[in-house]
Amino acid sequence: MNIHQLSVSIDERQDRLLLKLNTQAGQEFRFWLTRRMVIRLLPAMDQSVVKLEVAQPGMVASDPPAQHMLTEFKRNAFLQTADFSTPYAQTPQALPMGEEPMLVTDVQLSLQPNGHLQMVFQKKNEGAPQSCQLNLNPPLVHGMIHLIRQAIEKVEWGILSPQPVAATDKAAVSAEPASVPYKH
Repeated sequence: MNIHQLSVSIDERQDRLLLKLNTQAGQEFRFWLTRRMVIRLLPAMDQSVVKLEVAQPGMVASDPPAQHMLTEFKRNAFLQTADFSTPYAQTPQALPMGEEPMLVTDVQLSLQPNGHLQMVFQKKNEGAPQSCQLNLNPPLVHGMIHLIRQAIEKVEWGILSPQPVAATDKAAVSAEPASVPYKH
């Protein structure tokens, strides 16, 4: 799937973000991201993009502060050249996952040898589970993070600077709360 555009909008009534992406083939994929999911997903994406940027050929940054500085430099360079002014194409030719956005309950992130971040959005429920796999190059990851952060600022969720998660090549993010024993 060749991603052409990304969009993140706010549904204030449902207190969710709507992530939409369209492909160069005219397909559109839609995903609901809850506050809980974004709280868990954004730090994992931030950490993944650091690892992606450091792994690029010719990049040398051995310690974490240098790695984060390199990532910020790359993000700023991307933001200077990115096109955030072209309106998102609102009329898709096809909706492979259907009209209703998929409520994302889990996300699997893994760094690929080709320098991309593989994201598998999943909806786990009592019915038939759904999933959608995205392969994002570093500029698309920066773009998605930027759009999510802009939406977070507008919706005032109070998520100003999520803490990065431990650095690994794979991460799993779930919207499910940690289990807590019930006491009477």
